[in-house]
Formats: sequence, structure tokens, C-alpha cells
Amino acid sequence: MGGVHPSENKLSRAKAIEALPLPEVVQIPLAQHIGAPATAVVAKGDKVLTGQLIAEATGFMSANIHAPISGTVQSVDLQPNGQGVRQMMITIKREGDEWVETIDRSTELVKECTLAPQEIIAKIKAAGIVGMGGATFPTQVKLSVPPGKKAECLIINGVECEPYLTSDHRTMLEHGEELLVGVTILMKAIGVRKAYIGIENNKPDAIAHLRSLAAAYAGVEVVPLKVRYPQGGEKQLIAAVTGRQVPPPPALPIDVGAVVCNASTTYAVYRAVQKNMPLIERVVTITGKGLKEPKNLLTRMGTPITTLLEAAGGLPEDAGKVINGGPMMGRAMVNLASPVTKGCSGVTVMSGRDAERKTAGQCMKCAKCVEACPMGLEPYYLSKMTQKKNWDEIEAQMITSCIECGCCQSTCPAYLPLLDWIRLGKQTTMGIIRARMAAAAPKK
Repeated sequence: MGGVHPSENKLSRAKAIEALPLPEVVQIPLAQHIGAPATAVVAKGDKVLTGQLIAEATGFMSANIHAPISGTVQSVDLQPNGQGVRQMMITIKREGDEWVETIDRSTELVKECTLAPQEIIAKIKAAGIVGMGGATFPTQVKLSVPPGKKAECLIINGVECEPYLTSDHRTMLEHGEELLVGVTILMKAIGVRKAYIGIENNKPDAIAHLRSLAAAYAGVEVVPLKVRYPQGGEKQLIAAVTGRQVPPPPALPIDVGAVVCNASTTYAVYRAVQKNMPLIERVVTITGKGLKEPKNLLTRMGTPITTLLEAAGGLPEDAGKVINGGPMMGRAMVNLASPVTKGCSGVTVMSGRDAERKTAGQCMKCAKCVEACPMGLEPYYLSKMTQKKNWDEIEAQMITSCIECGCCQSTCPAYLPLLDWIRLGKQTTMGIIRARMAAAAPKK
């Protein structure tokens, strides 16, 4: 249903992963995931080792955070993020590169996992693994199948349909064996015998590579998929691979027997379970038509975005916008000194001409936005009702089903800021729903 086919612009697809030098100072946000922010367990002046727990998950929907470098904690206070909003961060100044002893930093492949399912989930939780495709959903929560539900298959998301980004692509090519071990670990954790790795047809090298490797892993199948954005959306991927449709919220993929994990997340699961490696680094694509050298950089969390830009040749003179993520679902940044986080799969630099918004006109009633919506919504109507603050109506029209993919706005011939209004309406509606649920909850 719906979808668009924007220019792919995979400028860095052939660029091997390159390790970025260690930063001198990192800033680690305590909210790098969906759910409650972690709580700092270190204070100013404390000495920390690489991989040491520095912030602990609070509650069920939260994630641990670990030191990406060794050194001294300079502060635990409010700092501006990429959008200029101040949030709690831990600042660490690097001193050497001393690691927690229990972490296995070798490149030796460890295939056998003898842990029980709950032990696997516990290790993933301890390592602070979250969805690395951008959603940042705590992975241990996704793997904890609710009572009364049953997982029937695991789906690995290797689609990477967002234009420009190639971090998952390079991870599949360069760490395919580790990724497949990670697949078997996840299969064991949720108790399934079948796993699918969905990859769009524009990555034939990754499809061929993982197919050759998957032959040695029982129950693992590589599924080539049509090139169509947003094929990597969780619900779209489930429908493409299994033919099953996930009902509207509050329904989840597990309601149709599926558990979905991103390719880079799966590699991180392998490292966490087999190597005791917490999530302290990730591959980030730094890209844009004006950059001298687009790259895929293995980057420690907390590294300033400016450092990545410098590694790619510096910010071009004609840069009009720097986006955390890709051009469809990413967020424009106003603070380039802000840090790389667990959900940062890429940084896209747009030229002034490409970044400039055209003047919005009047809705033509052409219904192109309706045709493009992969969720079967009416974006023009949701936008209009948000402007009118008709919250009851947009809730009834299932605004919470919007995946914020941007298909509607990209196809609008009148250049209406549809996604901007829908995001506002969705956030407001979800706040109203949460308040209603809290009011209806039994008092303790």
C-alpha cells in the first residue's frame, strides 16, 4: 500500500566501514531510547572505564548506558541536543583507552550460545541494546513476549530504504557471519525456528553474501524485496515478508506472530551476548552530494557530529541543512556539536538549494498524499484537523497509525507541510490518550 520511490543517492554504498579516531570529549544523553531516561550512576570527578555502566535503566521501558571511552566525568547536567533542546547528559574527558576486563575485544567468531532464553534477554538488557534503525525501542522489551502471545517468526530488517544511508548495508557485507549468529541468538530468545532477513533488491551484493552464509544456518532465509520507500517500516516489512497485516495501535507485530529487529541491532546483539560488549559504538553514514568524501564511520557514542563532518572533508560552503538521519524521516539539526547517539544511523548534509522549502500553496484535492500513504490514512485531512485542533476527530481517524515516513509531504504538488502538522497532531493526541489512561488507572 502506498509508498514512493525517491532518488536513492547511496553515495557511500561502496565505502568500507572506517573506524573514527577516539574523541577527546564525549557527551552521553540519558535519553537515547524510547521510554524513561536512564538514571546516572556516576558523578562529576568519577573515573570510568570503556564499557562501564554510567546510567541505569529506570523501569521496564528504558535502557542502560555505558561509557564509550575511559576517563573522568566532567559533569552530569543539561546540554543542548541536535535540535537545541537541553537534556541531561554525562560529559566524559578521555584519558587513555582502558576497558572493563570482562569485554572480549577480539575478532574471533563465537558461534555457540549455551544460554537459556531469559539469560540471553538479560544480557541484551545489561548491554543497553536498542533498535538502531532509528526507533530506539529497548530490545529486551521487544524480545519479552507478553503472556498469551506467541512469536512465530523473526524478521531481520536489512531494507535500509531511507535515501543516502548505507550503515546497515555495510554492516551486512562486513559482519555477515556475526549477524547470522545474532539471528540464531534472537531465534533462541523468542523460541522460533524460522527467521527472514528482508533486503531490498538494490543491495544485490548483500543479498548474495548473506544467502551464501545463511545456507549453514537452519531456518534462516534471505528475502529480496521490491525497492519502495518505506519498505523498511516495521508493518510494511511484515506485510511484504509474511503477508500479514498488523492491526492499528495499540496492536503490535507480536499480535501477528512477528518480532522485527534491525540488521545493525542484530549485530549488536551478537556482540553483547557472545562478547559482553555493551552498545558503545555504531556505524554512522556521513553523506551528502556536497561532501568531499561520504563515509561509513564506526563511531563511539557521544562523539560530536562536527567530528564526523571533519572526517568527511568538512561542512560544504553551500550546506543548507544538516539532518540527523536521512532526508525522509530525519530531523534537521541546529547544534552540530551535539553527540552521536544509539539511534543515529546517519548524518545527511543537504545543499542550500536542496534544503530550501518551496512556498506552500492551496490544497488541490488531488489525493496524491492519500495514494502515497503506506498506512492508508488521509494526510491532508489529518493536517487540516490538527490546524483546527480537532483532537477527537484526528484520534478517530487513526492519526496514531502514522509512521511519520514523509511520503505525503514529498508528493504534495502544493508543497504543504503535511508531515509537520501531522507530527504535531500525533504527539498531542498521544498525550491526550496517555492522560486519559492515567486518569482511568486504579489509584494506589
